[in-house]
Amino acid sequence: MDIQSIKNRFGIIGNSPALNYALQVAATVANTDLTVLITGESGTGKEAFSQVIHALSARKHNPFIAVNCGAIPEGTIDSELFGHEKGSFTGAVDSRKGYFETVNGGTIFLDEIGEMPLGTQARLLRVLETGEFIRVGSSKVQKTDVRVIAATNKDLLEFTQKGRFREDLYYRLSTVPIRVPALKDRKEDISLLFRRFAVDFAEKYKTTPIQLDEEAKDLLINYSWPGNVRELKNIAEQMSVLTTEKQVNAAEIRRFLPDRDFSRLPVLVSGQAGGATNGHEFANEREILYKLFFDMKKDVTELKKMFVEILQNPGMAIQQNQALINELKGKEILTSTGMIPHSQPVQAPAGMQPVMIHHEDDIHHHEEVEESLNIMDKEKELIIKALKKHKGKRKDAATDLGISERTLYRKLKEYDIKE
Repeated sequence: MDIQSIKNRFGIIGNSPALNYALQVAATVANTDLTVLITGESGTGKEAFSQVIHALSARKHNPFIAVNCGAIPEGTIDSELFGHEKGSFTGAVDSRKGYFETVNGGTIFLDEIGEMPLGTQARLLRVLETGEFIRVGSSKVQKTDVRVIAATNKDLLEFTQKGRFREDLYYRLSTVPIRVPALKDRKEDISLLFRRFAVDFAEKYKTTPIQLDEEAKDLLINYSWPGNVRELKNIAEQMSVLTTEKQVNAAEIRRFLPDRDFSRLPVLVSGQAGGATNGHEFANEREILYKLFFDMKKDVTELKKMFVEILQNPGMAIQQNQALINELKGKEILTSTGMIPHSQPVQAPAGMQPVMIHHEDDIHHHEEVEESLNIMDKEKELIIKALKKHKGKRKDAATDLGISERTLYRKLKEYDIKE
């Protein structure tokens, strides 16, 4: 089947060389049983490529199922994929077949494979290498004949370096890699896609299809489209419903394009503390902690700066920082001779230690000691505090920390914390 026929059959729009090449690879590999790894940004249409591969394969008359690994809780994903026996865990009131058993002879599409827990990755690797799996709570080995197509919007190779993804599984999955281009890399297709979406939504909502003038087309083509085809489709639907004029100009389109000037959270960088030192699957928790410590450090730095200014020029500094001082009202600071006049009391945040100020040159020879911002140290410290607070009761400590008891157990082993 030629590329254009595939596009017509599956509703794929576009003529960019990168898109055509990806479709060519999908059509070529379809008749084999090779494992395929589809990569690309979120919203590029990776699932459509998995359906193309299945529909053109010898398995086309057998089941096809798409599984979003990121949407299944860690505690139940093994059961979902491989099944479980009655009584194998709380709530397992009956035996259940997993996807690898029910889709035997067909194709499983594992979307967001990068979110799969490490334990499940080991089970998946065994299925790919031997075709064998074991239900949760069972010791009986079962066989399955399933083709696996995986997809991700993450850099799995980087994940392997951080220990968040098994290296052997990565190379087993990426037997045939297919890269789906982002919309910003196929600008020539943007107008075609928008026109198709506009016609489809006009039929759906019984209206006249909207059309773009040249300036509006240029604006769409030059927009970055971080949400890719999915975002373009959403914009087309909004405009089809909300615009009164069916000839749309650039000014009208700007009303629907979101403002991208929002702040970014800190990102863990490979090689830095908490980055690639110990590969873990708790990236989200660590990013939250990193943001918290980043903000704390910023606040402490501002307070240090204010106190130094007060030391050097008490009257002027207090005047300039009056708003901050008012915020801190009600909290105590030790005033020393030569630091702050008693007629102008300043109050500092709770938890700050009294500062003993020496006269003359000592003021100009102070050292700032940076507190440790290592994510792992802080995480370990919080776990130890929670266990002490709840007298070693893991369940209560896990609830206080906002994590599952199973996750807490892993962290106790990881940090070698003795209860």
